[in-house]
Amino acid sequence: MKNRQITIIDVAKSAGVSIATVSNVLNRRNVPLSHETIRKVEDAAQALGYRRNVMAASLSRKKTFELGLILPSFGGYFADFAHVMQDAVHRCGYHLSVYSSYNNPELEKRHLETLLQRRVDGLFCHGLAMPPELARKFVGEGTPMVLFNAWNWPEDVTLGAVNLDFAGGAAEAVEHLAAQGCQALVYISKQRARATDHQRQLGFLKGIGGLAAGACKHHEIIPSVTLGEEGLYQTLVEHVQKYGSVGLLAFDDYDALIMLSRLRERGVKVPEQIKIVGINDQMFVSYCWPPITSLAIDLENQVFHAVHLLLSHLGEAAALEAIPLQGHKAVRPEEGPAHEIHIPMKLMRRMSTDASPCIGG
Repeated sequence: MKNRQITIIDVAKSAGVSIATVSNVLNRRNVPLSHETIRKVEDAAQALGYRRNVMAASLSRKKTFELGLILPSFGGYFADFAHVMQDAVHRCGYHLSVYSSYNNPELEKRHLETLLQRRVDGLFCHGLAMPPELARKFVGEGTPMVLFNAWNWPEDVTLGAVNLDFAGGAAEAVEHLAAQGCQALVYISKQRARATDHQRQLGFLKGIGGLAAGACKHHEIIPSVTLGEEGLYQTLVEHVQKYGSVGLLAFDDYDALIMLSRLRERGVKVPEQIKIVGINDQMFVSYCWPPITSLAIDLENQVFHAVHLLLSHLGEAAALEAIPLQGHKAVRPEEGPAHEIHIPMKLMRRMSTDASPCIGG
């Protein structure tokens, strides 16, 4: 037996079941089988060293049980997203292939071509660096795609978009800073993250517009490329002298940490003179001093809605029982495309804005 390839006939004989049963177990078909039968087949396959011919199985079933995920990078939020997505997809009986485009449209295009050549059953993409017109050509052959953190994409390109509510979170952060007595409010933007930065800017301006008359005497948006420039910190010090207290909303927690460190180097008191809010609620914000107030992301919620959207389209209702949506909340936006889902964010209050914070308040 060692001189030839092990087949499902060998597995069936070893497990004491039919060839059809082995096929149903190994190909994860939605056929009622006892846990004991599944265990016997899997144990026999492992003991014999059986390896499925994935390409042949894919051709016969017209299904690969493989999904693709394309991210802008492998760091921070995106790394966490990939881990949660991989776990959810695996629990549903699928394999996940993950690629990073580094916001390069050409590299993104190559990754999409590779995944489509592999005949993946579906795609998850964080926005896309390429325009909708080009993306439409890629998915035109029928491979379904779900986007996350992508706004105003045509319905003929994507099944839907599962977006973090950055606009709502930024507006809440502005309200919180104003309630803490900040007379000047500043958002540190990051232009290279166009879509998500735009949502943060919309929320920042919406929050400013919702404040009571006289609650904010000055507001502005400053690009993050100035984080290393002395002029930025001098401007903030002047704002403190003029307005008494300044509130900063950073694009993310890394920018918030940079601001916190460099302001304290210059003798600026946080939160007494300048209060800082980050976004993403990365672990390190709880361990710096003072701990940074941040908008927390419900990654599991976002991932589960994206997986449900895609696998429901693929007719995998039974597989989705492995990751039920019970307890996970999402809202349809008041404005914008109906196929977009927004995942609420939560303000985690810490000492960069509050002397005596009420976490999660």
